[in-house]
Amino acid sequence: MLDNLKKYKVVLASASPRRRELLAGLDVDFEIRALPDVDESFPADLQGGDIPLYISKKKADAYRPMMADDELVITADTIVWLDDKALGKPVDEKEAFAMIRNMSGKTHSVFTGVAITTKSVQYSFVAQSDVTFAELTDEEIEYYVQKYRPMDKAGAYGAQEWIGYIGMSNIVGSYFNVMGLPVQRLYSELKLIP
Repeated sequence: MLDNLKKYKVVLASASPRRRELLAGLDVDFEIRALPDVDESFPADLQGGDIPLYISKKKADAYRPMMADDELVITADTIVWLDDKALGKPVDEKEAFAMIRNMSGKTHSVFTGVAITTKSVQYSFVAQSDVTFAELTDEEIEYYVQKYRPMDKAGAYGAQEWIGYIGMSNIVGSYFNVMGLPVQRLYSELKLIP
């Protein structure tokens, strides 16, 4: 499958172990290349899915100067969108607790922006999944934050971890998008690469 990619060296530009695992599930040969300290700031007027789309393209721009002619680079960014605010990665346990507390009993959106970039073209898209959390007790949130230390996750939670098992009561959209990479949509987009 994806024979059109055989002429490319596919690079996943991410340090995320979840993205690595999800892309591997597509049976695509790829290598990991993660630049340290890529600027992930964005204009304050961006809303919802426009934020991770902007950041995924910005990440791709950071790789462009060092790309070989035969490389295809995949960059992605994920945010949680709750009450018209973007939740990125928490800076500490206190912020992680507050993020999950604010999501308890509510529905939030998870947006992932993805850019597929070669020397000559760039394809990009945004995937949205709407996730409803059950009411969580402070004790449950504290347990999760202490045991799983979710400071590397947008919105301070991993769908594939304990909090996802006990807290996520409904998902509309891709579960894998909630993990950080909408692989079905990515597969469809990769089929279009010339």
